[in-house]
Order: sequence, then C-alpha cells, then structure tokens
Amino acid sequence: MVVVAALMLVWCSGLMTTSLRDTARTSGWGLFAMICFLAAYNLRKKLPFLHLGASATWLQLHIYFGLLTAVVFGVHVGWRVPNGLVESLLTTLYLFVFVSGVIGLFLSRSLPKRLTTRGEEVLFERIPIYRKRIQAEVEAFVFDGLEASESTAVSQFYTDRLRPFFSQTRNYWQHLVQSNRSRFGLLKEMQAYGRYLNDSEREVMMRLVTSVEAKDDLDYQFSLQATLKYWLFVHVPLTYALLVFAVLHLLLVSAFAGGIS
Repeated sequence: MVVVAALMLVWCSGLMTTSLRDTARTSGWGLFAMICFLAAYNLRKKLPFLHLGASATWLQLHIYFGLLTAVVFGVHVGWRVPNGLVESLLTTLYLFVFVSGVIGLFLSRSLPKRLTTRGEEVLFERIPIYRKRIQAEVEAFVFDGLEASESTAVSQFYTDRLRPFFSQTRNYWQHLVQSNRSRFGLLKEMQAYGRYLNDSEREVMMRLVTSVEAKDDLDYQFSLQATLKYWLFVHVPLTYALLVFAVLHLLLVSAFAGGIS
C-alpha cells in the first residue's frame, strides 16, 4: 500500500513538472501538512478522553504517512542535497526524525515480543522496587548464613562480586542485543567457587544463583522497556524542532516570494 502510494506521488510530481506546475511549493505545503498530522499523534495519546478515533488506527496512519514523507521530501528538494543554511538544517532535522521513526518502528515491533520470553513482565516504574527487594532478600540470607557459620567465604564472594550486580541495573546493551555472556559468565564463576564450599555454604550459593537469575531477568525487562520509553524522548522533541524550522522555512520562502499564495 505504501509502495503504491509512493509510486503515485512520484508519477504525479512528474506530471506537474512536465506541465510546468510549481512542484516545490505544492510538495512543500503537502509535506508540512503531513508533518503536522504526524505530530498530532503524540497529542492524541495525551488526550485519550477525546473521541478522536482508535489509537491503533492513528498508529497505522502515523506509520504510513511517516514513510511517505520520504518520497514527498525527495520531490520537494528535487532529489538533491540542499546547500542553504536553513535548508541544510531542515534536511538534517528531517533525516534525524525519519531515521529515529524507522528505528522506533523496528523497536516497537520486536521488543514487546521479546519481553515475554524472559522473566515475568513487570511495570517499568516498579522495576527499581523489585530490584531493591531482591537485594534485601539476598543480603538477609547471606549474612544470616554468616552468623550460623564460622566461614566468611560466601559473604566475601557476595561483597566482592555480587553486591555491585544487585545494587544497580547491569548489562543494558547486552540485554538489548540479546546476549547472555555476562549472565553465563557470572553463573559459571559461582559454580566454580561452589566446589570449595561446604554443604551449608553450597546451599546458600544455590539460593544466590536463583537470585542472580531473577535479577538478570529483571535487568532484561528494564533494558527493553527503557529503550521503548527513552526512544520517544529523542523522536518527539526532534519532530517538534522540525515543525519549528519548517514554519521558519515557509516564512522565509513566502517573504522572498512576495507573500503566501
């Protein structure tokens, strides 16, 4: 559908050029209208109580119009690299918005499916609470074991190797690219260390293994959900900046053309 619409836009622009129509002006106003519509989707999400149509419909239209802007933009600039200051800034902003939109489309299609593959899906805002809860439980049974045993092997291992792991979110980028290297490396180290422990210490170490796996699953949830949320803090401000520069561009063009026609 998008490909057909894109081909039709190119065909229509060719007809307008052949008939000596002002293709740049027409495509410019069309592109500005499309960008305004795309920006309106963010406002639609913030005003769910207004009956403005289903969010899913808005999302599909947002994707279709967003992809089509690449064709309209190409027609508008004549498929060349602009050389003016404002035009160059506008082109750079548009490319950043378009690329961030394509990346966001990929993330929104792939990450939600991955969230269901590891651990229990939790609310993003509650992840720090769960992380602190796991750390508190771990420290409780590790240091309880220290009181019941004369050996400090497990508590020393926790202090040296595991406390940094439990105290904050770890391995953000590895989780994003779905790499388990750090997880398996830490578990392998714990398994090797467990060979030198007595039975009671080995039991505590097994509980630590379970807690490490739970914490790593929580970090996985955080990495994917944070990416989906933080991406908007890039894409949305860039879109509004593009709108501001587009208005400036229209004013300059209209001023040099003798007024808006």
